[in-house]
Amino acid sequence: MTLAAATNESLANLSNTLIYSAMAVYTLAFFAYIAEWLFGSRSKVARTAAALTPGRAGSPAGPAVTVQKAGGTTVLERPQVTVRAQAGARDVPDGPGAHGGTERGDLYGRIAISLTVLAFLLEFGGVLARALSVERAPWGNMYEFNITFSTVAVGTYLALLALKKNVRWIGLFLITTVLLDLGLAVTVLYTASDQLVPALHSYWLYIHVSTAIFCGAVFYLAAVSTILYLFRDSYESKLARGGKPGRFASSVLERLPAAASLDKFSYRINAAAFPLWTFTIVAGAIWAGDAWGRYWGWDPKEVWSFITWVAYACYLHARATAGWKGRKAAYLALAAFGCWLFNYYGVNIFVSGKHSYADVGLGALQAVGF
Repeated sequence: MTLAAATNESLANLSNTLIYSAMAVYTLAFFAYIAEWLFGSRSKVARTAAALTPGRAGSPAGPAVTVQKAGGTTVLERPQVTVRAQAGARDVPDGPGAHGGTERGDLYGRIAISLTVLAFLLEFGGVLARALSVERAPWGNMYEFNITFSTVAVGTYLALLALKKNVRWIGLFLITTVLLDLGLAVTVLYTASDQLVPALHSYWLYIHVSTAIFCGAVFYLAAVSTILYLFRDSYESKLARGGKPGRFASSVLERLPAAASLDKFSYRINAAAFPLWTFTIVAGAIWAGDAWGRYWGWDPKEVWSFITWVAYACYLHARATAGWKGRKAAYLALAAFGCWLFNYYGVNIFVSGKHSYADVGLGALQAVGF
């Protein structure tokens, strides 16, 4: 064994260690996010006081509490499903703990963010070490794609936080699925660090696949927001009909942004990622022309990439021209993300084609019951 090979093996082992370390820290972050939601939901008195504080930035997005004066007596009316519109105020404060009106809950939220940053740095280090171990882009197979995808998803979330965007409410759901994604990667999809097949030795590997990973991360954040929108919209509709949501629904859903804000957030980031997804398909076609001598050959990966593009195009077109908003648009957005997921997992695992080199070994799948 040459010194270079030994160094590469050491880097590959370091990558594995960093990925497992990141999973451990993500687990701690997960429990911190849980604590934020739990401790942030216990003080209803504090939430009411926050709602009644004029001009307080970040008053709760949940049902607004109105106040009337009747003979000098303050009367709290039945909550209405409206968002308080204060100058400079956002739908909810920085996170569920802050929205709960408890400093303790907010503290756990800040701890969760700190742990998320640490886990992200560890995972990023694992991806970088994987790349250096073979001196190529770290997305030549499904395992590498998974660890890079989750790194980009968390990085996008942290970037939005750094830009002062009010997205801390998504942290618990993001970290939960990141842990599932990494668990799948290290148990089912793991592939030893190795060199690529000749078709992948191209600078287009850096351009085409990196753009696809980023688009997938953004589409994922939009999908999470869309799912939460559906729950929040049902919660608001039930309140509007005079219904009484369950205790769990009240403690969780009232601390999410308003349904309209969740819908808008999903639409905006889907719209931002769509041009990049278009570029991904075009870049893939150009690469196919260089590697296989044709720009389009109806390969399963090409077909499902195009189906995903059509689905998102229909969603954006319906929002822009047909005036589709709310639940109909949400279902269409989730269908589009479902197409992306099948293109990500289903095509690579269950369908053979020109992109089969990105597959995982059949033996590994059979070992876990696929």
